[in-house]
Amino acid sequence: MSEGNGSIRDDGWKVNSTLAMRRRLMDRLATVLSLLATSVALIALGSILFTLVVRGVGGLSLITFTHSTASPGQEGGLANAIVGSLIQTAMAILIGAPVGMMCGIYLSDYGRGWLASTTRFVSDMLLSAPSILIGLFIYQLVVVPSGQFSGLAGSLALAILALPIVVRTTEDMLRLVPISLREAGIGLGASKWRVIVFICLRAAKTGVLTGILLAVARVAGETAPLLFTSLGNLDWSVSLTRPMASLPVTIYQYAGSAFEDWVQLAWTGALLVTLGVLFINILVRIGFGRKGA
Repeated sequence: MSEGNGSIRDDGWKVNSTLAMRRRLMDRLATVLSLLATSVALIALGSILFTLVVRGVGGLSLITFTHSTASPGQEGGLANAIVGSLIQTAMAILIGAPVGMMCGIYLSDYGRGWLASTTRFVSDMLLSAPSILIGLFIYQLVVVPSGQFSGLAGSLALAILALPIVVRTTEDMLRLVPISLREAGIGLGASKWRVIVFICLRAAKTGVLTGILLAVARVAGETAPLLFTSLGNLDWSVSLTRPMASLPVTIYQYAGSAFEDWVQLAWTGALLVTLGVLFINILVRIGFGRKGA
C-alpha cells in the first residue's frame, strides 16, 4: 500500500515537474519576446529622435525664432509658423475641451438610452477617423461657403480631432469618482449639477487635465486637416480670418524642396514639434501621474 502510495506520489511529482518546467520555459520565452519587442520599439524611437536631433539642431538659431519664412537663399525663420501653430492649437483646445467635457459629463451622469449610445459610438468613431477626412469636412462646411482659407477653419478641424479624446477621458474619470462622494453631496442638499461641478470634477480634475494635454499632443503635429483649412502663409499673419502658417504645413512644404536652407528648416521644425509633443507627454506621465497617485 505504501509502495502504491509512493508510486502515486512519484507519478504526481513527475507530472508536476514536467508541468512546472513547461511553464518555466513558456515564461522565459514570453519574457524574451517581450524584451525583444521592447528593444525594437526603443531602437526605432531612439533612431528617430537621434536623426531629428542631428539633422535639426543645425538650424536652431535666433533667426529661426524671430524671422518669418522667406524665399530660398534669404535668411528665413519659422516665427510665423510657430506662432500660427500655437494660435490654432490653443483655439482648437478652447473650442474642443469645453464641448468634450460637457459631452463626457452627459455620458457619465445623464446619458441613457439610444442617444447616449449613439453619442458614445460617434465619439469612438472620431477617435479613429483619418484626420484628412476631418479637413475635407471643414473645407466643405467653412472654407467653401466663406470663399477663403482661414486660421479659424484650421482651428475647427483640430478641435474636432481633440474632441473625442476629451470626451473619453472625462467620461472615464468621472465614472471612477466614488459613488459615496455623490451621495454625500446630494445628502447635504446640493443639486445634481453642483455635485458634478464642485465635487466630481474636482475629484477627477487630474484625469481630465491629462486628457486635455493628450488632446494638445494629438493635434499639435497634424498636417492633413490644415492643408484644406488654414492652408499656410509665407507672410506674418495672426488673423483667424486669413490663411495662417503652421509648423506641420511648413515642414510638409519645405521637406520636399530642392533648396538646402528650406530642407534644413523642415528638419528644425520637425525637431521643435517633436520636442513639444515629448514635453507634453512627459508632463502628463510624470507631473499629473504623481498627483493622481
